[in-house]
Amino acid sequence: MGKVLRVMFSLPLEVTSKIENLAKSENLSRSELLREMVAVYERFRTETEWQELFSFGEETAKRFKIKNEDELFEVLGGAV
Repeated sequence: MGKVLRVMFSLPLEVTSKIENLAKSENLSRSELLREMVAVYERFRTETEWQELFSFGEETAKRFKIKNEDELFEVLGGAV
């Protein structure tokens, strides 16, 4: 894992209770659970960013009436 930094922060009691219950049900320490939660959140953000990019591409293709990759390359002037 490498270097470790101890961090102290405040959480509402209901959140703390949820963390305790989740950690116990997953047979993890609170630290392990929080590390896993950060990893899951990072994957979620990456997926969200890809979905936003995909949606932008779809909207742009509709706006320029691009139906497939060949038409896209024509619009780009063979730049790719």
